[in-house]
Amino acid sequence: MDEYERKQLLERIGRDGATIGVDIPDTVEIDGELLDLRAFVFETGRQQTVPSDRRERVEAVKQTLRRERTRRVERLESESLDYETGERLADEVVGIDRALGALENLESDD
Repeated sequence: MDEYERKQLLERIGRDGATIGVDIPDTVEIDGELLDLRAFVFETGRQQTVPSDRRERVEAVKQTLRRERTRRVERLESESLDYETGERLADEVVGIDRALGALENLESDD
């Protein structure tokens, strides 16, 4: 991937509205383990508010997703990648952003 292509992918993930129309990924791999991300987000979102017994789990997932987003962006910014790998990383970042947005919009049932 040349620097122009890298710049284009980085601009895409940083664009306002980048997540519009994007589906939450079914799964995301984090440290070699798969997280059923879509099921987790939908199950949590169905409840309208985050029950106190799930709040800690939701916060842990959000923190993990933020860390994974950063890791993928850093790879996209600095590693020597072919374009297909860069595009896949950009797609993953946007999907993670979509999931984070959905989880951030939930309210706690304090």
